[in-house]
Amino acid sequence: MRTDADGPAGPLAGVRVVDLATVLAGPGAARYLADFGADVIKVERPGGDATRRMGWTVSGQEDSLIWKMSNRGKRAISLDLKSSQGLAEVRRLLDTAHVLIENMRPGKLEQLGLAPEELWRTNPALVVVRVSGFGQDGPYANRPGFATIAEALSGFSDLLGEPDGGPLLPPIALTDEVTALVGAFATMVALRHAEHSGEGQVVDVNLLESVLQIMGPLPSAWVQLQYLQPRLGSGIPYTVPRGTYQCADNVWVAVSASSETVASRLLELLGVGGDPRFATFRDRFEHREQLEEITRTWVRARPSKEVLERFAAVDAAIAPVYSMADVVADEHVVARDAIVHVDGMAMQNVVARLSKTPGRIRSAGPSLDQHSAEVREELTATLTPSHMEVQQ
Repeated sequence: MRTDADGPAGPLAGVRVVDLATVLAGPGAARYLADFGADVIKVERPGGDATRRMGWTVSGQEDSLIWKMSNRGKRAISLDLKSSQGLAEVRRLLDTAHVLIENMRPGKLEQLGLAPEELWRTNPALVVVRVSGFGQDGPYANRPGFATIAEALSGFSDLLGEPDGGPLLPPIALTDEVTALVGAFATMVALRHAEHSGEGQVVDVNLLESVLQIMGPLPSAWVQLQYLQPRLGSGIPYTVPRGTYQCADNVWVAVSASSETVASRLLELLGVGGDPRFATFRDRFEHREQLEEITRTWVRARPSKEVLERFAAVDAAIAPVYSMADVVADEHVVARDAIVHVDGMAMQNVVARLSKTPGRIRSAGPSLDQHSAEVREELTATLTPSHMEVQQ
């Protein structure tokens, strides 16, 4: 089992993850486990995962920025699952693993002879994480599953856009990243069970239900109240004012009044404190257009420096709308090391800070087949480790 001599091993040291997934959601879940010390072995087809060539690439380098981030901290080996030798090697690798992460269409793993029931014959504690578009069963199970489709089917895209415009899609891989977090969380729950019982299980994670979770009370609002939220631009019905507003110097700021205390201070600043139209959340909801217009007018009449200072003076929530150039240079982002440099590449730091067992990024995504020799050597040396022995 791999160990790290260059820093703390991490709380997941001793946990081996075999990452058979492609693109973002499945590999993202494995990435979070790697950040906290798991030995993640990235298995790619001959010639490499297509994600290596997706998106931006630094001049003179073969692998994309997306690849280097989504597969950071992993070891890479190339195996041909269409060949008997490749299948035999991956089966041996899975016999040494605690977790398998895959995102093939439902049934494909079984066709390869790698059904969970087969894997449990020789590794009964194996956690099998199956990432898909729509889940392992149901009418849509075998449809092509992409984040775009999940965003449309979840009702998420229907909310995005201006009131007089059409629905939009998020301009980032939002659903993939949400699903990656869901997958990592669910994997840890399953590992906890396996640690105590010696029993593996299937973790069924999918894009549609992951993005549906972030829709908050909207499914309930329809079923219980027959309420459909319209497109409101940057607005939320129950938080008014809330949105982006342009200052006199054309700088955009974001404002939110998501608590009564903040709303009260903001209303005083806007000159409408005590106005019965805006006394409660419901009142502000019912008079949202009037209050939004008051906010737009107030902000538009002042330069951004004054707007930010006056909001800060009354402890109301506001921030300038940053470009990514602004984000990277921001003093708080810098102080928190939210962006770090790993192997010459800037990327987001470990997402959660643990005081006793912090995670760390060990490397950017590996080159093709970079670790094949050492992984094969480990398999030859140790074929049947204690699957549930996790380094403390």
